[in-house]
Amino acid sequence: MKIRMVSYERLNLPLVEPYTIAYETVAEVVNFVLRIETDTGLVGYGCAAPDKVVTLETPDQVEEAIKATVIPFLKGSNPYMFSRLIEEVAGLLNQQSSTLAMVDMALMDLLSKKMDVPLYQFLGGYRTSIPTSITIGIMSIDETMKRAKDYVEQGFFILKVKGGKSLSEDIEKMVLLREKYPSIHLRFDGNQGYSIQDALVFYRDTHDLNIEIFEQPTRIGKDYRMGKIREQIDIPIMADESLKTLKDIFRLAKNERVDMINIKLMKVGGIQRAIQMNAVAKAGNIESMVGCLDECRLGISAGLHFSLSRPNVKYADLDGHFDLQGDPFRNLFRLEKGILYPNTSPGLGVLNP
Repeated sequence: MKIRMVSYERLNLPLVEPYTIAYETVAEVVNFVLRIETDTGLVGYGCAAPDKVVTLETPDQVEEAIKATVIPFLKGSNPYMFSRLIEEVAGLLNQQSSTLAMVDMALMDLLSKKMDVPLYQFLGGYRTSIPTSITIGIMSIDETMKRAKDYVEQGFFILKVKGGKSLSEDIEKMVLLREKYPSIHLRFDGNQGYSIQDALVFYRDTHDLNIEIFEQPTRIGKDYRMGKIREQIDIPIMADESLKTLKDIFRLAKNERVDMINIKLMKVGGIQRAIQMNAVAKAGNIESMVGCLDECRLGISAGLHFSLSRPNVKYADLDGHFDLQGDPFRNLFRLEKGILYPNTSPGLGVLNP
């Protein structure tokens, strides 16, 4: 089997409503969809969701890499040699992680279609569904409570609240949410906005709220700060922005800085690298969550299938597609009362034309 044709599509996807995190406000995102077709007629699809801060790529850089590197590299290649293909294209792309993730996804999609099984089963298969959190960005207290009400009424039972701009408002939001919804799961993402002292004050004022996860409280490059916080609180500390490479998870595990890691396929470079990172995390007694960027349903489907394939993946935060307008993908998975289920089609669930 050889790859005979490679093409792509650029998707400009406005958000239904712009959102704010600690370092930016987002109103529109760009995704790319890669399509690889073999001489046997099988077609594989992959998605890239570049983010200049997280993946260190702009959309124009991704598009240029697809045209100048990915397409000529993949045409004529043997997809069964996927490990070698990924390593070689990674060297050519120079740390463009979402572009690499796109190639990885397309190859994984193709090969699991060849096996005629859903991707999570091709990867090994561990579970058939997983609950996902739904994220509330940085907004006023009143808007936060209204958004939480909408989500709970839709059936979500895990709320992830982003903060890092106002310590006092972050605390007030979490207190009010727990009072209003005593049985839901609450997670908090500091988005690198806290000092060690801020994090300890946050813990002091919220420690009885049963917050499930405290994600990336401090800035990247200062792992020891997360370690200092971890030593003094009993809420699990999760690394997100601090984790991009295999060396990062080795360092975090070796130095016992965190309890959990957030693996985003776009951030780490795809499923194969995510598997490697998760294995190191498991060896270090660190649990994993699969997260996402602003990705169309194709990218979310890849994250879902990876999360279903590994026992050490305990949590999912796969909500990046909810507010995107113009997403061309449908029915790759279903959401029921806050739980994600893949469809039963081979690969990522996209039917061949």
